[in-house]
Amino acid sequence: MTRQRIAAAFALVGLALLGWGSYLGLWVAPPDRYMGDVQRIMYVHVPFAWLALLVFTLAFIYAILFLVRRTWRWDALHEAALELGVLYTALLCVQGALWGKPTWGVYWAWDPRLTTVAVMLLSFAGILALRHFLDDPVRRASWSATATILASANVPIVYYSVRWWNSLHQLQSTPKTVSSSMVEPLRINAFGLLALTIALLMIRSWIADARRRQALAPPLPQSGGEV
Repeated sequence: MTRQRIAAAFALVGLALLGWGSYLGLWVAPPDRYMGDVQRIMYVHVPFAWLALLVFTLAFIYAILFLVRRTWRWDALHEAALELGVLYTALLCVQGALWGKPTWGVYWAWDPRLTTVAVMLLSFAGILALRHFLDDPVRRASWSATATILASANVPIVYYSVRWWNSLHQLQSTPKTVSSSMVEPLRINAFGLLALTIALLMIRSWIADARRRQALAPPLPQSGGEV
């Protein structure tokens, strides 16, 4: 029960912070000088970008821990991180398209940042598909952990792509690169999404662990009257 309460507390704190940060971003922070009100999508877009990279980094760490320690707990956390990372990246792409259309004139452009993000999304989504195709729990955990380690090489490439190549995408939005009036809602939403992410990782890993226990459980003995 204690674990459930901790997860619920993180979820409630996260939702409260996201609500407060979104209010500040929509109604209090000033519009951008060049982009106007459409820039306000930054207050959810940037935190999702930060957390997507963080969660995929956690998936990389959990994959290594599983391969080294062979403990099912790390596989459950690995699966939870993969699912959250794919979800966040998919939402990130939708948000970016909505921001890109009025800013660049197109929903999608094959520039370095967007292309590397698309590769990241497809590679980790493919690992999730691999997990669903493999019935044996040991092979599923080992193969997907190995694939995650390989796919994680793209995570730093995504982060540094706007610095390494000429890109339509702006540089990373940080408290040092945005106006001081925009920092507060951005930071509040980032911490809110972080708290919600912790809760979702806990809950989803419990579900994954329960399913694994059910899959490895011996079949129930049949009654004497059954053939």
